[in-house]
Parts: sequence; C-alpha cells; structure tokens
Amino acid sequence: MEQAKVVELAGLVEYQEGAVVSRTLIKREVGTVTLFAFAAGQALSEHTAPFDALVHVLEGEGEVVLAGTPHRLGEGQAILMPAHVPHAVKAPQRFKMFLVMIRG
Repeated sequence: MEQAKVVELAGLVEYQEGAVVSRTLIKREVGTVTLFAFAAGQALSEHTAPFDALVHVLEGEGEVVLAGTPHRLGEGQAILMPAHVPHAVKAPQRFKMFLVMIRG
C-alpha cells in the first residue's frame, strides 16, 4: 500500500470462489494490518493469538466466534479479540474485513 495515498480498503482485496484471500498492508515489529475477503461458507478455524486483534467488517456480514460465543458483524462494525482467547472467523455469506494486530 502506498503511503500518503487515499484508497478504498475493500477494493484492495478481491473475492475468490471457495477461498479466503488475505493481503497484508502493513507488517511491522509492533503489529500488522491485513485485509481479508471470505467467499461464502469459508472460515478461519479456531485458534489463539498472543496479542489483541481488532476486526472491522468492510463489506457484507461475517461471524467472529470468541471463546465459543458467536458474534454477528455487519458492514462498519468491529470487535476486539483479546489475546489468548480462542477465536474463529466464519463467512455465512461473502464478506471483507480488516484485521489490526498490535504486538506491544
């Protein structure tokens, strides 16, 4: 991603049938910013991370499961996934999100 250039985040990652597509925009020692495009029915399986992460839905509607509790998020909504808490992301329909992970 170019610095000092206005962009539409959702346009920086495209859907691919039957897949989860990701694009890392920023990768630094202190954290990352990654865009995701989920095809309908796709998911990121349950896992944990050692850092807090913020999910923000850019387009469509997705589901974030935190410690077994599902949370439906629509366009413009966000949720904080705490460090060390099991989480998964599911796409009942196609959607795009960005993930900000802070490592400090």
